[in-house]
Amino acid sequence: MSTPSDDPTELLKDAIKSTMRAISSEPELEVTYSADKPGLSGNQARLPAPAKKLRAEQVRQIRGLSDAMALRLKHHDASVHMREQPASGMARDIYDALEQARIEAIGCNQMQGVADNLDQVVSNRCKGEGLEGVAVEADVPLAAALSLLARERMTGRPVPDNAQGAVDKERSWIDDKAGDGLGQLFEMLEDQTAFARLTRQIISDLEVDDDGGEEVQEDDSTGEENAENEADTDEDEQDGDDESAAGDGEPEPSGETSEAEGDAGETETRDMEMEPSEEDMAGEEQHEGMTPYRPNVPFSNMPPDFNYQAFTNHYDEVIRAEELCDMDELTRLRAYLDQQLLPLQSAVTKLANRLQRRLQAQQNRAWEFDLEEGMLDAARLTRVVTDPRHPLSYKLERETDFRDTVVTLLIDNSGSMRGRPISIAAICADILARTLERCAVKAEILGFTTRAWKGGESRDSWIEAGKPAHPGRLNDLRHIIYKQADAPWRRTRKNLGLMMREGLLKENIDGEALLWAHNRLVSRPEERRILMVISDGAPVDDSTLSVNSGSYLERHLRQVIEWIETRSPVELVAIGIGHDVTRYYKRAVTILDAEQLGGAMTEQLAALFDDEPRGRKAA
Repeated sequence: MSTPSDDPTELLKDAIKSTMRAISSEPELEVTYSADKPGLSGNQARLPAPAKKLRAEQVRQIRGLSDAMALRLKHHDASVHMREQPASGMARDIYDALEQARIEAIGCNQMQGVADNLDQVVSNRCKGEGLEGVAVEADVPLAAALSLLARERMTGRPVPDNAQGAVDKERSWIDDKAGDGLGQLFEMLEDQTAFARLTRQIISDLEVDDDGGEEVQEDDSTGEENAENEADTDEDEQDGDDESAAGDGEPEPSGETSEAEGDAGETETRDMEMEPSEEDMAGEEQHEGMTPYRPNVPFSNMPPDFNYQAFTNHYDEVIRAEELCDMDELTRLRAYLDQQLLPLQSAVTKLANRLQRRLQAQQNRAWEFDLEEGMLDAARLTRVVTDPRHPLSYKLERETDFRDTVVTLLIDNSGSMRGRPISIAAICADILARTLERCAVKAEILGFTTRAWKGGESRDSWIEAGKPAHPGRLNDLRHIIYKQADAPWRRTRKNLGLMMREGLLKENIDGEALLWAHNRLVSRPEERRILMVISDGAPVDDSTLSVNSGSYLERHLRQVIEWIETRSPVELVAIGIGHDVTRYYKRAVTILDAEQLGGAMTEQLAALFDDEPRGRKAA
């Protein structure tokens, strides 16, 4: 039996960690390996877990991802990036893609080994961005093609073979429009500000809409002004309650909170996905408890005798947000949250207002048709014209039977949500809670994470007990109540700022969190209960998965979802951020960008209210 010192996978992990710290000049950099998608947030890097049987291609992939993350830490300034970036859309995509190309070009030009590793990452990225096998020019993603041409100019390394055909379709047009700008990028490699401004010029040369800089600030001001002036009949009406807390004049958080700013303010937190090779997909034996690629296994293939358990529940906690930090800190965090999302506030509030009008319309009016008296139904006059013997038809407006309803928003508070995803989830939940409250629909906002990384006191207890086999869940749960269903929004609005707190977001055990939120809903007196889950990944807890099967938490999640969807009176809907939740939930939607969250949440809720709730057996 090999020891950790001669295990090839452990040696590889140690080597990668040391290399990343050296390249990034960050001696405190934390590197973890898990089944979740790769990502970099603040001073923490998450990489795919290497398989037990290492292959050269997979090693290059992991090394390439780690090099890209380390280079980003070394050569990227988030504040400069945010100051110069366009508002949204294609311009933002190009801006982000060229910045990543700049970062990687610096490493390629300085270190040959890094360049070779990054070639593998770029090739996989081309596959993920849809550059393989593009038949027509209109299908070529412009941002991806432009970044490859910029990389070619800055490093001299050719476009990967799997993207050559797609890039060649755009090469002449890009050269004609912005060739001079691309040629100057190499001179700006070490100056991020100059590079960003040249990128904005390239975006302008390509005639791509670019609504950044001062114009964005003007739009934001307009959004705030609209929020303060109520206009009942306008499409963009804003209730006086919708004004941002940033208007309170609170300073940006300092001290501990300023550390959170580094993560929460990182709008472009990178998720550098690694595509599985054909050999990987063929069933390669993986490191126990860390399967990089999760198959979509149907329920029929799950062992019927699967029994989920926790080694101990003694250290779990259900806690209110205001108990995790003092009120002054909550105030600072809430002000920080509002300042981060001023550009988003107006758009999400518009969507919320549309939802409000749809709910109020359902609550206030409906029509009864084919009556013998009442208001003449003009839509049915054609029947009289075609058949004079047919009697006139009348209709009457009546009050609808709008069922007493409660909605729970359950938000994934795991570490992979750091940055813009958790900020947007918090503000969208806040605005929807206000909207539902106006419509007499009670709303509860909950969050779930763990108290510790890699097990905490639960794992310590297991070790003290002699490490019995098959212990089950081995971490301390933390379930957070941000807003109770019966609590007024005004009294709890500051609690959402807790999601911005450094160190709060850790690991995610979705199955138990879903049961917890479900059981709270079932105990409610309302006739209709809706549970909306917002998550960006499958359940992952390194401590639990290291001593159980790699699918232990996922199987439990599937088991819980199946039970709720088939036997519970609770209506369940899910939204995945960059993660395909449709393979778990029957009613779900997946979004690729966190900025789509507001629209997805309002549309899913609107669709639920539009549909008649299906009959279910009591729990």
